[in-house]
Amino acid sequence: MKRVTRIGGGTAALAATAAVSVLVLGPTADARTAPAAQKPTVVLVHGAWGDAAGWTPVAERLEKDGYTVKAPPNPLRGLTYDADYINSVLKQIKGPVILVGHSYGGAVITNAVKDDPNVKALVYIAAFAPDAGDSLATLNAKPVPHAIPPVPAVPSTFPQQDGTEGTELTIDPAKYPGVFLNNEVPRFTAEALAAEQRPLSLDSVNQTSGAPAWQTVKSFYMVAKQDHAISPNLERFMAARAHAKTVEVNGPHLIMYTNPAPVTRLIEEAAHDTVH
Repeated sequence: MKRVTRIGGGTAALAATAAVSVLVLGPTADARTAPAAQKPTVVLVHGAWGDAAGWTPVAERLEKDGYTVKAPPNPLRGLTYDADYINSVLKQIKGPVILVGHSYGGAVITNAVKDDPNVKALVYIAAFAPDAGDSLATLNAKPVPHAIPPVPAVPSTFPQQDGTEGTELTIDPAKYPGVFLNNEVPRFTAEALAAEQRPLSLDSVNQTSGAPAWQTVKSFYMVAKQDHAISPNLERFMAARAHAKTVEVNGPHLIMYTNPAPVTRLIEEAAHDTVH
């Protein structure tokens, strides 16, 4: 699988200062330069059973278009902890931010803003957008038309820092290509993604969301119409509840990997609409 070395510390340069036109006043000319409008930093938060490299095709396009990109690792250890970690990343970024979440990463960005005035937009890509009191478990249990089967998660144990034993979930590698990619990528690419998946702790599934950032931050949402991990109708429900500007694209759950062009367009639209 192609990896992106820039993940975790976007390297694209900000737009260069642009020279303004020369105004001629009599026999002399006064030429001045003014800085171009600052493009926001785009922070890409991955979800469960993946890692930041899943954003590689989108990160490449954004950086080519002049955006600074950061794709920090999502710890996947619990919604509260994960949101606090992403918030710590946001606090160290100067200037405006477009905050993007995929899948479980949507729940994380919903809780990570914490009234940070630099976050100008939230972009949900086939993502959870919980309200206060929601958890991934309760959202997945919500009755929607054309519900989908539960993801084929396999539990295992891991040692927690407090010495207790925790439970984490991994997707059955044999079923990963069909559930997450709809078999749209070459076999060995899909198998590599399945092998590289990072497990999600059960705490991340069961912990409830706080007050959602989408109540105060302008939001955008992409529904993956062929999603087999989150019901497309659940995605539509969450997008409507968040009053998000919504687009629908034919594609699987890992749509940012298989269909990076429309994902990039939505992120850049969010940047254009909210950062001036």
